[in-house]
Amino acid sequence: VILIVYDPDYMKVILGRSDPKSHGISRFLAPWIGYGLLLLNGQMWFQHRRMLTPAFHYGILKPYVRLIDDSVRVMLDKWEDLIRQNAYVEIFEHVSLMTLDTIMKCAFSYQGSHEADRISQSYIQAIQDLSNLAFSRVRNVFHQDDIIYRLTPEGRWNHRACQIAHQHTDRVIKLRKAQLQEEGALEKVRSKRHLDFLDVILFARMEDGSRLTDKDLRAEVDTFMFEGHDTTASGISWILYALATRPEHQQRCRKEVQSLLGDGTSITWDHLDQMPYTTMCIKEALRLYPPVPGISRDLSKPITFPDGRSLPKGFTVFLSIYALHHNPKVWTNPEVFDPLRFAPGSARHSHAFLPFSGGARNCIGKQFAMNEMKVAVALTLLRFELAPDPSRIPVPWPRIVLRSKNGIHLHLRKLL
Repeated sequence: VILIVYDPDYMKVILGRSDPKSHGISRFLAPWIGYGLLLLNGQMWFQHRRMLTPAFHYGILKPYVRLIDDSVRVMLDKWEDLIRQNAYVEIFEHVSLMTLDTIMKCAFSYQGSHEADRISQSYIQAIQDLSNLAFSRVRNVFHQDDIIYRLTPEGRWNHRACQIAHQHTDRVIKLRKAQLQEEGALEKVRSKRHLDFLDVILFARMEDGSRLTDKDLRAEVDTFMFEGHDTTASGISWILYALATRPEHQQRCRKEVQSLLGDGTSITWDHLDQMPYTTMCIKEALRLYPPVPGISRDLSKPITFPDGRSLPKGFTVFLSIYALHHNPKVWTNPEVFDPLRFAPGSARHSHAFLPFSGGARNCIGKQFAMNEMKVAVALTLLRFELAPDPSRIPVPWPRIVLRSKNGIHLHLRKLL
């Protein structure tokens, strides 16, 4: 039995505690992403979180803006070529390749090639399959047992998709370790180039002075590779769809961006705080289409909510972020796209808006993700006018990450 929660007062209490992620879901994800920051609990989670936090310092994130800019422009160039044959483009696949390319460049200092693009496409397909398989397995009582599941077609494909994902990760780690052997000590690396996520975790030490084991290292890289590209791809795709269906807001964002980048200059770190209306639209789209629809917790001790109701230890609660963001008791006219909900000074419950979760276990990469969304939206609006495809309206499909059952198809018109 699972209690589904979408009340901000209840969520505040739950997220303010240190209950572990639901074991029933975590154990299905573990063969894929291992026990990294997403699935770890307790003291081990705390140690890893503290060790990885420096990887998201603004000094690390600042140089990434140029790399994100480069990856987005490559995607937009592809779109220009595509609309010569057909003005309608299914954007989710292209955005996924772009966010994976971005995470590879930013977090792993990895430069792509034609062969790398082919491998990336295989990796993205494997991630989508693993996400769907994990979600389906939770709902199938016959697939709960590991031995039985391995004998099913789904279980065999799950194993194969895990291998594809791990091959991608292992290749990245192997290349970096070889590179570090050439570059030498941390001080030499820092003098040659900016540190990235992989540098930080390779050089970081636990409280007892030990480094991450190979198993823990792969788990953190697998986790960040998945979380860093798939959730952001979902966010950017749904944001562009939301603006495509609201031309007046799209045009207002475009004018704001044109005032900053009208001469075609590359976007910089300083620009990111100079597009308030675009940022409000991004947040409103994340409210309507949260990339992570929900999270779950197993109660490690009894809990009592503000209204006096209580649950015993061992109970599983599912925090539906999607339902919270659409709750009419929390948001006035929740199905209406209204960016002014996020205007400076606007009042709302502290736990009414949770696209990056909340509490101590909030998304460690939320600033990186917001930066990437701003860059992608700004550069896209400078290049194209967006409109929906009336014959293929996206159908939200809550999985581990929010997708569309039928893709996200947009009409793109190149701006002069």
